[in-house]
Amino acid sequence: MATSTLPASTPAVRSSIGLKLLMAGSGLLFVFYVLAHAYGNLMVLGGPDAFNNYAHHLRTLGEPMLPYSGFLWVFRLVLIAALALHVYSALTLWGRANGARSTKYAVKKAAASSLASRTMRFGGIALLLFVIFHLLHLTTHTIRPQGEQPTPYANVINSFDKWWLVLIYAVAVIALAFHLHHGIWSAAQTLGWTSTTAARRNAKFLAHFIGSLVATAFLIPPLCILFGIVD
Repeated sequence: MATSTLPASTPAVRSSIGLKLLMAGSGLLFVFYVLAHAYGNLMVLGGPDAFNNYAHHLRTLGEPMLPYSGFLWVFRLVLIAALALHVYSALTLWGRANGARSTKYAVKKAAASSLASRTMRFGGIALLLFVIFHLLHLTTHTIRPQGEQPTPYANVINSFDKWWLVLIYAVAVIALAFHLHHGIWSAAQTLGWTSTTAARRNAKFLAHFIGSLVATAFLIPPLCILFGIVD
């Protein structure tokens, strides 16, 4: 009498589904964050008063219940926790996938996959390294190629008047666009939002749209500063 293997495999299947849901949920939080962050960066186009007021407003959110910059630090801690869960889920699923498939299958799958999916993992690692650099540069000011600056606006302007910083930033933004494109599509599949042809078409459009929108919004300020349109 044949014995079903379903009960033995069910815990592993559930665990993988749970990790995918965790990746999708944390990823959607980051989509919200990068959209808000890109919008905030565009404030630099309004001049020093607009950008400095925006930066100050972020630090006074939640007062007097929270101290100055309290909301920002709470939000940063939430993002750090989400990032840790996102990376853990990605690495665990990656390890399981590599262990479960043969080399021949992996080669075929890589050949059939899109550019965005092939760069997803390594692009994610590159983005993680950039996030660390970005925080050390414009948040903690540990790295200060622009020197000591009196205001947030001056800090941004005197950073992106350097071509090599703009280049680093642009490469990271392009990697982010690819990551968002594939990540949004994968999250839609995980959450069951691609069950029909119309739903798949809408999910693909949303992935393309958000990836392109974020890349454009993030690239406008540094390029405008580099070429002297904003100073």
